[in-house]
Amino acid sequence: MPLLSYQEALEWIHSIGKSSVIRPGLKRIQLLLDRMGNPERTLKYIHVGGTNGKGSTASILASMLEKAGYRVGLYTSPYLEAFTNRMSVNGKDISPEELAREVNRLRPLVDEISSNDDVPGEVTEFEVVTALAFSFFASRQPDLVILEVGLGGRYDATNVITPLVSIITNVSREHVDYLGDSLDEIAWQKAGIIKEGVPVVTASDDEEVLSVIRRVCLEKNTSLCRVLSPEENGLTGPGDSRGESLVRSEARQIFCEGQFFDYFGLKKVYRQLFVSLKGDYQVINATTALATLECLDPAGNLPVEEEEIRKGLQEVSWPGRMEVLNKTPLIVIDGAHNPAAVEKLSQAVKEHFSYRRLLLVLGILKDKDVPQMLHSLIPLADQVLITHPPVFRGSNPEKIASQVRQLHSLPVDIEPQIKDALNKALNQASTKDMILVCGSLYVVAEARKFLVDLFADPES
Repeated sequence: MPLLSYQEALEWIHSIGKSSVIRPGLKRIQLLLDRMGNPERTLKYIHVGGTNGKGSTASILASMLEKAGYRVGLYTSPYLEAFTNRMSVNGKDISPEELAREVNRLRPLVDEISSNDDVPGEVTEFEVVTALAFSFFASRQPDLVILEVGLGGRYDATNVITPLVSIITNVSREHVDYLGDSLDEIAWQKAGIIKEGVPVVTASDDEEVLSVIRRVCLEKNTSLCRVLSPEENGLTGPGDSRGESLVRSEARQIFCEGQFFDYFGLKKVYRQLFVSLKGDYQVINATTALATLECLDPAGNLPVEEEEIRKGLQEVSWPGRMEVLNKTPLIVIDGAHNPAAVEKLSQAVKEHFSYRRLLLVLGILKDKDVPQMLHSLIPLADQVLITHPPVFRGSNPEKIASQVRQLHSLPVDIEPQIKDALNKALNQASTKDMILVCGSLYVVAEARKFLVDLFADPES
């Protein structure tokens, strides 16, 4: 079997599992890891699941732990600029050469398992990438790996580990074809990452979701720590009648660069913390990360001092999330890609930015609830430019444009190429206008690359 170059390795990864229907289950990934010598068993983890906020929460945790001097692995998806962004240690991505080596080592095993009649279905792309990540982290041996769930949780390829803490950021309707049509079913899938005796932290405030999480925690004989929403902040004290631990935060001041907040935790209280991520939901994500650190500490795992917490929050970066790429005109990109996320984005735009007109550059995947997303986004816009995400799952721009016109009598243009949509928006925007790019991380990733190159300082 000839060795693959980095580019050939990427092409091979993206070709995996495309010829068959995905069959949920952990048998394939477990068999693959067994063949690899179980690299995942040599590491410690925080497992991050949920619908929205997984990446931000993971990056906040990584930042605080890194500032405390720990070596931290981070596994997230999808990537924003390069495939190698998906796995890193202390901010340094796997190199193209390392990734090619891992692929060449893994490829014969994948072929063997996919051709095994006793194994249900072919190995999937995400299973391959997750196995690559485990192998990469095992070679680096970080103190801790923060592992983001790909899809759902119960049958997600990452769910072969037993972490120190499990996080379920929140749960809303998404991927109904895979996870179920009801919130109860989706919550059950997300709660599948809860392990026997492993503490759970959640920021969900939906009673239907919480009832599922509570039931699974009871079955798994483990504790639940809830991050209260701003609407629940009247609840104070170390817990409630169910024996749950409660933590809360209060936003203080909001600035273009981030926001101040107070944290009231399990044992810790921190005043005037500053998180350099925009949107009030990032305070909830930061609070979730802080509660997770407190859940780690009683077991004697990875203590972090207040000064390191403050520095980690202040210096955290998560590109593509409420990221400002230009001031005149104001250009903001955000990876919001489902109804719950775009609703929060809409609110954050109203709170954080002022502008004369808003030009919305929008591309959405066809498995998303497009009408609900448009319901939140279209009232913001004065003009809409519909583009096509650069993946086969992208929605037809003509179809989205038709839905926009049914909602509002706005000027709507269709530019299938993201670069063309951005150029049109730039040509039509005044210095006092705002261009907002959202709807899909795939759109945001391509837009970010184009815009960063466009506005790069030639003398820098």
